[in-house]
Amino acid sequence: MKKKVPKPSKSRQKQHKIGKRRVKIRARKRAREEGLSPLVKKYWLQRYDLFSKYDQGIKMDEEGWFSVTPEEIAVRHAVRSGGGVVIDCFAGVGGNAIQFAKMCYHVVAIDIDPQKVELAFNNAKIYGVEDYIDFIVGDFFQLARTLKGDVAFLSPPWGGPSYKTIGNFTLDLLKPKDGYSLFQIAQTITPNIVMFLPRHVDLHQVEELSWLSSPPLCVEIEESYVKSNLKGITVYFGGAAFGQLGNYIQTLEGKKEKERERLLYFGALY
Repeated sequence: MKKKVPKPSKSRQKQHKIGKRRVKIRARKRAREEGLSPLVKKYWLQRYDLFSKYDQGIKMDEEGWFSVTPEEIAVRHAVRSGGGVVIDCFAGVGGNAIQFAKMCYHVVAIDIDPQKVELAFNNAKIYGVEDYIDFIVGDFFQLARTLKGDVAFLSPPWGGPSYKTIGNFTLDLLKPKDGYSLFQIAQTITPNIVMFLPRHVDLHQVEELSWLSSPPLCVEIEESYVKSNLKGITVYFGGAAFGQLGNYIQTLEGKKEKERERLLYFGALY
C-alpha cells in the first residue's frame, strides 16, 4: 500500500514563494551592481551553468551571455572530440575552447572580435588552460585554408535571443554565413565536424549536410540538456559520429609515426 505524502500547508507554500522572490530580487540587485543590461539579466541567473568558476573572475560581453555554450554541454563536446587538435571556429568568450583544452591535446580558438578573444584568454587563465590554446583574432573564412586539425567545432551565432521566436530554425539563418557554406569550409580542414545548433533547428537540413561530402559522412544527432532543459542540438559528422574519433586519431598518429621512421631510415642511408 502506497503511503500518502502530505501536501505542504498553505503558509509553507507561501513562505517558499516569498523565499524564491527574495532570491530573484537579490540576484537582480547584484546584476545591476555588475552593470548588466536588462537583456542579459535572465542569463546572469544561469551564470554558474555557463561557467562554474564565474565568481573567480569570468568576464563576458553582452553577446557572450546568450551565445556561450553551457559548461555541462561544453564538457560533453570535449569528451566526444577524441583528444587531438580542435579548431574552435567561432570561439566567442571561450566556453568550448576551455573544455576542449582540458580534455584534448591542443586548441586553436578563432574569433573575428578582438574583445571576445581577450575575454576568452582571461577566462582560460581562470581555468588554468591558457597554455593549451592558440588564440587567433581573425576571420575563420579567410583562415580556414591554412588550418590543420583533427576536429572542427562550429557554434556560429544563432542571431541573438530572438532566435527562440522562430518556429523552424533553418540553416540559412546562421551567421555570418548559412550553414551549408560553413560546413563546406570546415570540410577543407577535416571531415570530423561537430556543430552546436538551436534546439528547433531543421533536422532534415542538418542531415543533408552529410551529403555534401562524397562518399556521404556519418552523422549523429544528439539532444543537449542542462538540468533537464533542452538547450540545443549537437551534430557529429565523420569520425566524430558514434565515438569513432579515438580510433581515427590513433590511426592518424600511427601513420605519422611510420612516416617519421621512413624519413629517419632514408636519412641514415645518406
